[in-house]
Amino acid sequence: MQKELRLTRREDFNKVYRYGVSAANHQFVVYKLSQASVDTIRVGISVSKKVGNAVIRNRMRRLVKEIMRKHEPAVLPHYDLVFIVRKPAVDMEFDQLEKSLLHVLRKASLLKPRARNT
Repeated sequence: MQKELRLTRREDFNKVYRYGVSAANHQFVVYKLSQASVDTIRVGISVSKKVGNAVIRNRMRRLVKEIMRKHEPAVLPHYDLVFIVRKPAVDMEFDQLEKSLLHVLRKASLLKPRARNT
């Protein structure tokens, strides 16, 4: 994920938490905040110490970034997103994580509608 597509400042995270809307499943929580000033999506990832040690937390962060990089064209633009990784996500394989992350994005109405082939 490109550096300019990341949320890094504490103020940005707090703004999304305070004014954003959340959706969740067992593995992830996503907060979304509409931003007209941004052309694409910006993503922040939060992994608590309750999830595991630094190695596990950074691995989860990298996996979420990779899934978002892979599916970025399918996500609606003009949003700031903050993902919170929950403990059950640690024990999952990559394809299961991907499916779960797409599920929570769908619940949050952040995926573009698919084009129908008729």
